[in-house]
Amino acid sequence: MQNGAVCSSEPLAGGVNVFSCTQSDVFTADHLVVMVNGILGSSTDWKFAAEQFVKTIPDKVFVHRSEKNAASQTLDGVDVMGERLSQEVLEVIKQKPNLRKISFVAHSVGGLVARYAIGKLYRPPEEGLLVEESTATIGGLVPMNFITVATPHLGSRGNRQVPFLFGVSAFEKAAVLVIHWIFRRTGRHLFLTDNDEGKPPLLKRMLQDDGDCYFMSALRSFHRRVAYSNVGCDHIVGWRTSSIRRNIELPKWGDSVNEKYPHIVYEERCKAYDGEQVSTDGDTNNDLEEELVTGLSRVSWEKVDVSFHNSRQRFAAHSVIQVKDDYMHTDGVDVIQHMIDHFSI
Repeated sequence: MQNGAVCSSEPLAGGVNVFSCTQSDVFTADHLVVMVNGILGSSTDWKFAAEQFVKTIPDKVFVHRSEKNAASQTLDGVDVMGERLSQEVLEVIKQKPNLRKISFVAHSVGGLVARYAIGKLYRPPEEGLLVEESTATIGGLVPMNFITVATPHLGSRGNRQVPFLFGVSAFEKAAVLVIHWIFRRTGRHLFLTDNDEGKPPLLKRMLQDDGDCYFMSALRSFHRRVAYSNVGCDHIVGWRTSSIRRNIELPKWGDSVNEKYPHIVYEERCKAYDGEQVSTDGDTNNDLEEELVTGLSRVSWEKVDVSFHNSRQRFAAHSVIQVKDDYMHTDGVDVIQHMIDHFSI
């Protein structure tokens, strides 16, 4: 299919490839950008963003909108989805041999799925080579950008991590008990109630390399890691969990004064921090959340905070931040542009 300067195709591996219609651009585009949808979503959720990436840097990027985990398949669990995504990515790489680099852009739960997938795709540096000649790869490609958008990195179990529960303790406790009835295995992973074969919750296991899953080595291998978060009005994923911060670390923000990015209200570059876990007075839930914050802070992050509080579309902030629908969610266009403008090529 052709749309102006942007073409798309549906490969045998599934999903949708988006690329420049100019043949010379196709030959030079060696940077694979994998876009991953969130829970109950599909590859169409990233249609607008994919086309903007290609229109802006047509000779650099080849975008793949993942389709292996769509609709009810997103309820199968982060690990099952991550396995499927890793296989899909390998198929895409096999079909386009000129690819040299790889990046991920993932929305909501898709960010957790992408973190699992890169753990499976990670290949350590080859032994016996000089340092400058040997580098870790993701599926054989050089890892560049790992970008999450409104992703619940700390899970959904803590206070106000799911805003539509209004921070009411009774509601949050009830959600822990019933969430698996609605969101099945994925719900267990999000609320940290899974204990497969007596193992710790999956999100905790993903704080380190685990067998043949190099979760943290893979995350660390990317040139940059970025977390875009809604500071409010996102009724699905709270600010704390999507920005990987403790309550006391949430910054004060004001209205944006940047005309180009009117909804970007705060930006922060966080260096890798190898400090000790902060005491939480023996509260099990808080202990686990603190463990997740501490573990994920062992790699550097760029944190970009977004607010749609003055927008008529603010109550759909969870979808607006990725421009899920380019007719209904147009206020998020500047967030996508910010993502492209700061993208490491």
